[in-house]
Amino acid sequence: MKDLRIFSNLIEDKKNSNPNLDVLTFVNVLPCGDLEHETRTYKGLWDQGQRVFAGLKNEKMAPGESFAIVMQNHPEFVDCMVGSSLAATVFVPIDPRTSGERLEYMLSWADCQGVVCADYCLNNVLAACKKLPQIRWIWVMHSGELMKMPGNDPRLKKWSDIAHAAIDESEGRVQSADETMQMLYTSGTTGDPKAIRAPYTRYDTVASIGPMIGLRENDRPYTGLSFTHANAQLISLGNILKMGLRGVISRKFTKSRLWDICRAYSCTTFNLLGGMTTAIYSEPVRPNDANNPVRFILSAGMPGAIWKDFSKRFDVELFEFYGAAEGGMMFNPPGVGPIGSIGKPPASLTARIIDEQGNPCAPGERGEIVFEAASGEPLAVEYYKNPEASKKKTSDGVLYMGDIGHQDEDGWYYFDSRKGDEIRRNGEFVDIAKIEKTIAEFDDVEDVFVYGIPSLNGAPGEKDVIAAVVPVEARLFDPDVLVKHCREVLGRNDLPSYIQVMSEIPKTASEKPQSRFCYEFFMEQKNHVYDVAS
Repeated sequence: MKDLRIFSNLIEDKKNSNPNLDVLTFVNVLPCGDLEHETRTYKGLWDQGQRVFAGLKNEKMAPGESFAIVMQNHPEFVDCMVGSSLAATVFVPIDPRTSGERLEYMLSWADCQGVVCADYCLNNVLAACKKLPQIRWIWVMHSGELMKMPGNDPRLKKWSDIAHAAIDESEGRVQSADETMQMLYTSGTTGDPKAIRAPYTRYDTVASIGPMIGLRENDRPYTGLSFTHANAQLISLGNILKMGLRGVISRKFTKSRLWDICRAYSCTTFNLLGGMTTAIYSEPVRPNDANNPVRFILSAGMPGAIWKDFSKRFDVELFEFYGAAEGGMMFNPPGVGPIGSIGKPPASLTARIIDEQGNPCAPGERGEIVFEAASGEPLAVEYYKNPEASKKKTSDGVLYMGDIGHQDEDGWYYFDSRKGDEIRRNGEFVDIAKIEKTIAEFDDVEDVFVYGIPSLNGAPGEKDVIAAVVPVEARLFDPDVLVKHCREVLGRNDLPSYIQVMSEIPKTASEKPQSRFCYEFFMEQKNHVYDVAS
């Protein structure tokens, strides 16, 4: 019997048992606002995967060699996953917004031999590949956004030549589920991103948590998160395929049309991460907010300050989840743990909160979140070509999350901040979630992100609080009115130091706000930001 932990074997097994199920529906929001969609059945995934496999063999891709996938959530992304699994190659998902030196670095570091990209990414890909002679081939998928193929680079090939080729079924090459399936890049918010070597066993483990996160056989999950991030690709896509659900995927995240898509396709659940929750909560209140088919939301980072209001407004239950691409998991099912808690680990893991010396922290005391295997087996993470970072991440078999949290007296865990991102003012921690909730409820704000910068008055260990806001209409926005609103709700210590008006808050593929870019913009525009104290 074939090992169903191997991705292509899973697709083949599902194809044999239920070939024509419309397992994946890909939705695109047209410029006019209408929704269009394209479906993939298990048979469709298998057939297209075989075509990709043949194409990779024609490109002389050997088992273990890598290639990049640079595109939004198109059906072709999953086709490439299946084909790569058949070919025993390693695919490298890259955020399609990546360009310049960052894209060149990611292609080079992962030793990519080829690239599959959408036409709207092609110019960036060609620019990055000028200095990368090891890139032997570039397949370009036509999305309609680029009318003409630029240049005459001999490495270019149309995706349609691959997708419409005759099918010559071949047996897959993967011999063991311990082989590397993909290299997932970290967000790289503090430096160059690291490439996580992820085996098939890791994908299968995460794709098997459906029952633990409340999924049922008749659920129809939705995601608008990018497949270049572990959440959408492993949790959403993985569990949809493993459980044989009928999933819905939008080409990219859209907070304004999220509920419309769920209504149009009868979606019963979707995932949210961090800053997405506040962004959605910032949307203007609509009479039909609660009129939706969504049963529950799997949330990773729902601020406690808006938890009840969010749940009531949209009439949904919240299932809080915590984890990272490298590992570690906690669950707080609806009505089980306290509001604001990220939960407790599953039986396979144990968790602790430790101080900088590695000692356990008392309840209520902040420290780093770490995990160990309940079996005693050492946990391991492999960052490609970075043994030092790999060893640091799982020193002595313990997984160090780099997140600061605490436990309550009953053993429930809470996330406080990313290590180094804590905001202290006048010796006290600032309640970021409360500030964001207050500003998100202001009618003239479309999105908000609160972060800290080293205090401009030079006080050691202190930070100024910056509220980056995206106005609904910039020319009508009045910071004085927003500050008045904040003063009426927030205490003095939680009042923002500065209001930073932005046209858009820069975010990662997982919709996580990027404080580094906000800070750079703040320093460039320092004379034009609103000083609350002035």
